[in-house]
Amino acid sequence: MTATPMMSRRTLLAALGAVGAATLTGCEPDGGRTAETLPDPLLVELDGGLAVLRGAAPQVLPHAIATADARFIHATAPDGDDTALWRIDVGTGAASERVRLPGRWVPQTVSTDGTQVALTTEEVSATKERPAGRTETPVLIADAGGVRRRLRLPGNVVPEAFTTDHTGLFVLEWLPPHAPDRYRVRVVDLDSEVSGPLSTRLKEAIPAGAEEEMRGDGRQAVLAADRRVLYTLYTHQPDHQHTRDRISGRPGSDVHAFVHTLHLEQRWAYCVDLPHPFGHGPAEGHAMTISPDGTRLLVVDVGSGIVADISTEELTVRRTAAITGGAGSAYAVTDGDRLFVAADASVVVCDLADLGGGVELTTGERINGLLLSRDGSRLHVAGPTALSWHDSTSGRQLGRLAVPGLTGLRGLA
Repeated sequence: MTATPMMSRRTLLAALGAVGAATLTGCEPDGGRTAETLPDPLLVELDGGLAVLRGAAPQVLPHAIATADARFIHATAPDGDDTALWRIDVGTGAASERVRLPGRWVPQTVSTDGTQVALTTEEVSATKERPAGRTETPVLIADAGGVRRRLRLPGNVVPEAFTTDHTGLFVLEWLPPHAPDRYRVRVVDLDSEVSGPLSTRLKEAIPAGAEEEMRGDGRQAVLAADRRVLYTLYTHQPDHQHTRDRISGRPGSDVHAFVHTLHLEQRWAYCVDLPHPFGHGPAEGHAMTISPDGTRLLVVDVGSGIVADISTEELTVRRTAAITGGAGSAYAVTDGDRLFVAADASVVVCDLADLGGGVELTTGERINGLLLSRDGSRLHVAGPTALSWHDSTSGRQLGRLAVPGLTGLRGLA
């Protein structure tokens, strides 16, 4: 992403504050004329499912899943007693031929290259929900040509991600299976259908009984630009011990939030602990974003007004800084030079050089999503009924489009 020329933080925030609610609430620019042409086609979440916004009325896909980079969508629909599956190229809108899957299935996770999808009989978010009790889990692996594997995995599992070579499937295994209250991350070999533990960051086998078991909330997952590492933010982990502590016999620390780092190619996992007060506030008040070059993870807790800067190479928290706090659900995006944080009806903008300061801007309506254009020049802001886009340097509103039922922004098409 090419960074835009930087104003000073004070000048930028003063400019944003000057336009205030008029620019960020969806009021119409240029004497009341509403812009109807989106400069950037977007993959969005609506009340009824996923959709692509291109300026015309979107087609809503109730049962669909997208790749992390928003390039492809796999969608399903009932077809008699069976299920129709097809793939959509988000950039062009082209759809593949529909293939028929025996029985009723919903997409659960998709490979990072968008070629394969894992389907289950019930849709469960890997970061938001727990499944109903069961002792066996049916999973279907399919692609644009049809069924590739049909599995019946022992236990109560939720597919989370494919390995980069498509030979393994990372899953959340819920325990106990009939009444789940905690879970652990495992990898299923798709040839043998055998589930096993991950490796440590040093690529050593994890001893039996030393796997991490988590009880908290998986708030958000982001994928590295090279598609090899998946980062998931977890909060509220009572009595949780990391694998490294269980192997060493140490009691562990009083950690309430961490970033679970999953290497999709090398099959290891590592947790980056977040310091106090992360995890003490509501899970929805936390958000995470990754720099375009993949070297930095920024985690924010708007309840306490703290941001943590994580080095993805060292997998350590390099520093923390105070920003203006807020309430409600948090959203964060970065272009590598600036960090934009939204919570409730306000936006905070910080320079990444020092992460200091920040001014709270009242928008007048609840914000439920942020996205930056690829060149960083436009900031897209989602509200409950409309999408607006703004000059990311001055804050000036450039356009607005009514989108009833808009609940989130997933990515640029």
